[in-house]
Amino acid sequence: MNKTELINAIAENAGLNKAEAKKALDATLNAISDALKEGDKVALVGFGTFSISERPSRTGINPRTKEQITIEAKKIAKFKAGAELTEAIQ
Repeated sequence: MNKTELINAIAENAGLNKAEAKKALDATLNAISDALKEGDKVALVGFGTFSISERPSRTGINPRTKEQITIEAKKIAKFKAGAELTEAIQ
């Protein structure tokens, strides 16, 4: 499902028009993004939790030259599915 299909599903299930559904989806995604940027977790009970995880720097190998390189530390977004979601997809 892509974003357009998700907007259509939201509009149909919530009784909204597509423009309102798009605004609602964009506002939700922006709120989640803003919270993650601030280092907060976003927990949606029954669905899952969005959080930020830090990867430490590590040594890797350049496949072209075979020389060792240092891969910088970075932050990544993580999602852990909730129990109800996990059960629903089984």
